[in-house]
Amino acid sequence: MAKKLAGKMKLQIPAGKANPSPPVGPALGQRGINIMEFCKAFNAKTQDMEPGAPCPTEIVYYQDKSFTMNIKTPPASYYLKKAAGLKPVGKRNRPKGAVTPGRETVATVTVAQVREIALAKMKDLSANDVEAAMQIILGSARSMGIEVKG
Repeated sequence: MAKKLAGKMKLQIPAGKANPSPPVGPALGQRGINIMEFCKAFNAKTQDMEPGAPCPTEIVYYQDKSFTMNIKTPPASYYLKKAAGLKPVGKRNRPKGAVTPGRETVATVTVAQVREIALAKMKDLSANDVEAAMQIILGSARSMGIEVKG
């Protein structure tokens, strides 16, 4: 007999750093998911990724309290900020893009770096080839105020 679906949820968790504290613990606990089991499974699956990289995770949970998770690659903005070498600023100590993209340029990246990001994100993008994936990444860079130089 197939498992009965109870629901789905999405969380963005740093790779290798899932723990029962907020926001992960309460989000899972109120849905009846075993928090420690999830944290151990998530950390094991993300141990080969860069520690602390934000991982969008889709969790499907069932009525028998079991779950499955689909971990995606970090957002394009994370890779672009890293490639551009943007330094952390602000209250949360995170790197930021331009306040007014299109008028302000905060950093530059090369086409080779954009290609590398597109290859890393290829499985999560709705692109058929690397060139189309590069266009998606270029759009993200443009909206962040990051200039791409040939």
